[in-house]
Amino acid sequence: MKDQMEVEVAKCECCGLKEDCTPAYIARVRERFHGRWVCGLCAEAVKDELCRSERSISMEDAVTAHRQFCSQFNANPAVNVAEAMRQLLRRRFESSRVLRPTQSSSSLPVAEDVGRPASLGRTTSCLS
Repeated sequence: MKDQMEVEVAKCECCGLKEDCTPAYIARVRERFHGRWVCGLCAEAVKDELCRSERSISMEDAVTAHRQFCSQFNANPAVNVAEAMRQLLRRRFESSRVLRPTQSSSSLPVAEDVGRPASLGRTTSCLS
């Protein structure tokens, strides 16, 4: 039981974020990312790097590419995370625009039950 309660500080090898994690969790993340521990946000960015790469790259190459991206923003961790999220969202938005054909306004779906109230409307307040 003591092993389950044991925690270690793990530092993301991309952005430098530190988290308290169990040794088992740290081992699973390192196994997935070729011996490197990466935080959840960077793990998503690495997955995005794999998907958007024009050529087939390995997980290790994707981690290295994201690590290099993170190294550009070492000054302030809060700015790093915000900028990384902005870049990630921009890339996702741009890639979804390329993959999806644009719809004309005439082909947009029309709401049929416009006058009907929402099915999960609030009926009472928890405040007195």
